[in-house]
Amino acid sequence: MAYDYLTCPACGARVKDYRNPHPTVDIIIELTEGIVLIERRNEPFGWALPGGYVDYGEMLETAAIREAKEETDLDISDLRLLGCYSDPKRDTRGHNISTVYVAKAQGTPRAGDDAAGLKVFPLEALPEPLCFDHAQILADYRARKAAGAL
Repeated sequence: MAYDYLTCPACGARVKDYRNPHPTVDIIIELTEGIVLIERRNEPFGWALPGGYVDYGEMLETAAIREAKEETDLDISDLRLLGCYSDPKRDTRGHNISTVYVAKAQGTPRAGDDAAGLKVFPLEALPEPLCFDHAQILADYRARKAAGAL
């Protein structure tokens, strides 16, 4: 594994700079009509689950609640863990590890933050292609739901 090095400002010694993946969250928001997907304002463009980066000092659950509010204007509840997705190639912008939650919400979703658009899709009629590894995440979600595990 290759490492980059920084220089210590006090003594000039080389200090190892570890490259670590960035933690993110994604949320499958369940409404009566289906699940909420956002149309991304930034690259990569396309449809995706609401989500984003975890802030330093923030709990994963808090990040999921915050990101859901910022991107959909929905207050979510009944947060349940679907799983963690860590393929280094899941995001072309860098190595991000996503903790994925399933949540309930009520109300009318509205696109916000970095969402250019938003739509509620029935599980049987999801748009293609989905960004990142969200097609795999939603396939796992369908399977767990069919098995009664969610």
